[in-house]
Amino acid sequence: MVSHRRLAAPGFDRGANAALCFMSAAAAALGAVPATAAPQDDTRAKVDRLYEEAEKATEAYNKADERADRLREQVSRSQDRIARQQDSINSMRDTLGSLAGAQYRSGGIDPSLVLLLSDDPADYLDKAARIARITAHQAGQLKDLQDAMRVLAQERAEATRKLTELEKSRKAVVAHKRTVEHKLAHARRLLNSLTAADRAAYDRASRSGRDDMQAFFGSAVPASGRAAAAVAAAQSALGRPYIWGANGPSGFDCSGLIQWSYAQAGVSLPRTSQGQRYAGRQIPLSEAQPGDVVTYRNDASHVGMYMGNGQVIHAPYPGAPVRYDPVGMIPGATVTRV
Repeated sequence: MVSHRRLAAPGFDRGANAALCFMSAAAAALGAVPATAAPQDDTRAKVDRLYEEAEKATEAYNKADERADRLREQVSRSQDRIARQQDSINSMRDTLGSLAGAQYRSGGIDPSLVLLLSDDPADYLDKAARIARITAHQAGQLKDLQDAMRVLAQERAEATRKLTELEKSRKAVVAHKRTVEHKLAHARRLLNSLTAADRAAYDRASRSGRDDMQAFFGSAVPASGRAAAAVAAAQSALGRPYIWGANGPSGFDCSGLIQWSYAQAGVSLPRTSQGQRYAGRQIPLSEAQPGDVVTYRNDASHVGMYMGNGQVIHAPYPGAPVRYDPVGMIPGATVTRV
C-alpha cells in the first residue's frame, strides 16, 4: 500500500533524520480517512486496502511456491536415491542367490557322511573350512542386504511424506493465487468507478524519466560493490510492469524486484519480502545507503531498495510500473544491509 503524495525534493542526505520523521508522520496522517471523506476518497482508501491485502497474499503465494519448489527438488533427489538403492539391492540378491545355489548343489549330502566316505579326510576338512568362510561372508552379505532394505523402506516412507507435503503446498499456492486475483479484480472495479481525474491522481506519474539522477540522489554511495551492482540492476528495471508472483526480468512483484536485482550482483536472496528482511544486518533508517533493503509493515509484506536522498525503488502495485517513491511512503520501515 502506498500513500499518494508528491515525491520528496532533493536534499535528503543533509538532515536525513528530520526529513524521514516528517515523511513518516505525514504518511501516517494521510493513512487515516476522515469520517466526512468524499466518496472518491473512500474509494481510493478501499483500493489501498485491497492492494495491501493482495500484496500480503502475494507474499504468502511466493512463500508457498518457494516451498513447493524446494519439496519438488527433495522428492526428486529421494527418488534418485531410491532407484540407486534398489539397483544395489537387486545386485546383492543376485549374488546371494548364486551362492545359495552353489551350496545347494555341493552340499546336499550330510557333512559327516561325506567325511566317512572321503578318501582324503584332510582334503575334506580344507574344503569345509573354505565353505565356512564362504558361509560367514554370505551371512555378512545377508546383513548388508537387510540393512539396505531397511534404509530403502525409510527413504520410500520419507518420499511419500514429502509428496503429501508437496500436494498440500501446491493447494496452498492455488488458494493464495485465487485470493490475490479476487482482491485485484475488486480493486480494478473500484478504480474503474473513479473519475478520470481521480484515477490519474491515484496512478501518480513515475519518476523513472529523470536524466539528472546524480543530482536527484545527491552524494549517497552504496555500502559495497555488490550493493552498487544491485542498484544498477534495479535502475535498469525502471518502468517495467508490476506482475504479481513475478521475479523478472520482464515484470516484478515487490520482492521479485529485490531478489532479481541482487541476483544480478551475484547474491542469492530469499524469494519473499519476509525472508529478505532477515537476509543481512539490521541498521537504523537514518544510516541507510543505496542498495539497502527496506521492508514495510510489521509483517514485512512490502519491500523496496533504498537509492539515496530519501527515495526507494520498488514495484508498487498492479498498474504502476517499477519506480521511485519516498522511503517514508509507508510508516514503519525496516532497513537491512545485505
